Amino acid sequence: MRVLGVEGTAWCASAACYDAEADAVLIESDAYEPESGGIHPREAAEHMQAALPAVVERVLAQVDGPIDAVAFSRGPGLGPCLRIVGTTARALAGSLDVPLVGVNHMVAHLEIGRHRSGFSSPVCLNASGANAHLLGYRDGRYRVLGETMDTGVGNAIDKFTRHVGWSHPGGPKVEAHAEDGEFVDMPYVVKGMDFSFSGIMSAAKQAYDEGTPVEDVCFSLQEHIFAMLTEVSERALSLTGSDELVLGGGVGQNARLREMLEAMCEQRGADFFAPEPRFLRDNAGMIAVLGAKMYAADDTLAVSDSGVDPNFRPDEVPVTWRGDDEDVAIAPESGPVRGAEAVVEFDDDHVTKRRLPKTYRHPELDATLRRDRTVQEARLTSLARRAGVPTPVVRDIDVRSATIEFEHVGTADLRDGLSTARVRDVGRHLATIHDAGFVHGDPTTRNVRVAGDDDRTYLVDFGLGYHTDHVEDYAMDLHVFDQSLVGTADAPDELRAAVRDGYRAVGDGAVLTRLQDVEGRGRYR
Repeated sequence: MRVLGVEGTAWCASAACYDAEADAVLIESDAYEPESGGIHPREAAEHMQAALPAVVERVLAQVDGPIDAVAFSRGPGLGPCLRIVGTTARALAGSLDVPLVGVNHMVAHLEIGRHRSGFSSPVCLNASGANAHLLGYRDGRYRVLGETMDTGVGNAIDKFTRHVGWSHPGGPKVEAHAEDGEFVDMPYVVKGMDFSFSGIMSAAKQAYDEGTPVEDVCFSLQEHIFAMLTEVSERALSLTGSDELVLGGGVGQNARLREMLEAMCEQRGADFFAPEPRFLRDNAGMIAVLGAKMYAADDTLAVSDSGVDPNFRPDEVPVTWRGDDEDVAIAPESGPVRGAEAVVEFDDDHVTKRRLPKTYRHPELDATLRRDRTVQEARLTSLARRAGVPTPVVRDIDVRSATIEFEHVGTADLRDGLSTARVRDVGRHLATIHDAGFVHGDPTTRNVRVAGDDDRTYLVDFGLGYHTDHVEDYAMDLHVFDQSLVGTADAPDELRAAVRDGYRAVGDGAVLTRLQDVEGRGRYR
């Protein structure tokens, strides 16, 4: 089987042929590079119009045998470019008299990593120009476990480089200048498995304008942004129980990001895979490979149904080419359990939590985060308890070693005992702490403890919490819990409704209204 792939979501006109029998991929690409500034949609479309026929012709000239299907990127991406790709693919499918396959560009980034690594069901970090999100497979779809709440990681970096006066793409220039830089403190924003780049971009521009050497700004941008992406990747591994991580997207070509992810996975005993650079940047090879899987599953399109979608989210795609995967193994509670940022040891009546140094993070950043989160966790755990929310009693704290000893509560994580009654209880708990003026920061199904047949729930792990009186922050707290349900429950809708019911019973209705706004703020909502 041979599948012709066509890609052109933004800046790179690309064609490829995937020979499934030989597992060989032939790729021809022609990237648009503006003389100054970022990508101009009109110029990118003009480039696509001129370059796409040429790369297709070069691929077809090298193919020895018939084409069985044509696959193309339906989205997400720039509308003018996508329309040219769609028109090209439809014309090719018609002239070759073969089926048409519509591929989600971001799912293709994930699937090329899964295909080349041989992993069964990995978590995927997609880090590209307009995107940054974590995907995990559950119940026939790829679920968004976490994502940027403002801009894609590549676009965020490009905003800084345009401010400096560098042309697109800015990522390689930042990487080169970072080699001679030193650490400068910048904002670090992680909320559960979501993250934000707007604050750090503003800080980077201000630091540059105030005379901080550009090498130091570039170094610190990488250390903060990539540490954020690595941390949320570890949180996704911890939440899902997966021990496999793949990297996708053009920003994945950055050596420092790959180094951080590899160090994190090695420290927690997980496997990590990053495809070679030709499969990380935008390319038609990944479109052809996923297109072949979809074609084999009879997942093809009629021409009348083949419109493109600039806002095509990965969690909208029915995954027809995968079977029912077994649940991943979850570490037992006996003995030390490695969470997202700490090792937890369970005893009969107490629990010891140690935030060990993260080898992937810059030492100054790591020391600050470990210290501040340890102190905040102890304080907010006690405050929540005084507000009437069940939490473990804090018995001891050692800030120097980032260690806390708690009362042992519950027998399992909520993830392993989901029910509407328990989830409704969590909704009430979150409303209660919000009324007291603070957020949990990371309320996932792993940070709620349950006991046997009892519906009583306990909130734990307040390390990302903080004091606030903003409705936005309260809504974000609910959103984080909502996403964790989507990532760990087979049928999350009833549970999500129960959370809202519990919150509505004792909380401010304005928070639930704002939650709707937050839910619509993901990159391609």
